[in-house]
Amino acid sequence: MLQDARRSADALAAVCSFDALPRTDYADLNWWPVLLERAWRLLGHDLPADRAFRGDDTEVNPDFRGHRDTVFDHPVVSLEPDAVARVAGELAAITPAAVRALVPAERSAAVALLGTLAAEFDLDFDLAGELAEQHRVTRDFYAGAAERGLAVVLWWD
Repeated sequence: MLQDARRSADALAAVCSFDALPRTDYADLNWWPVLLERAWRLLGHDLPADRAFRGDDTEVNPDFRGHRDTVFDHPVVSLEPDAVARVAGELAAITPAAVRALVPAERSAAVALLGTLAAEFDLDFDLAGELAEQHRVTRDFYAGAAERGLAVVLWWD
């Protein structure tokens, strides 16, 4: 699939529209990656913060920028299977409990620690618990991709 997307902007559009692969091969995290990256750095794990959501800086297909279905201003990038395995290993070393324990219960303290985006979330729910869950989803996604020897395509929209 990745080779097709590199050759064809239409194939990449199908990937980015969630139509090209089974739903279980996608992880749509909305804006949680911003908070996860900050949490991982605070826990001393820079590799997933640098690569899990930003890829290797190699654009999958520059022609996609002019495609009618392009995804906003961010280039679509990828991680090759060996990089996916490294990220998966690093994420496996971070427990959801560690992510949960990092986040203060008090709203202003959580915003001070994680950044202003944390203030954008409706904090009527358990921010620490939800961030821990989003970490688990990301960790499990990368573990599954690594186990299957897959590359990962990344984009923000």
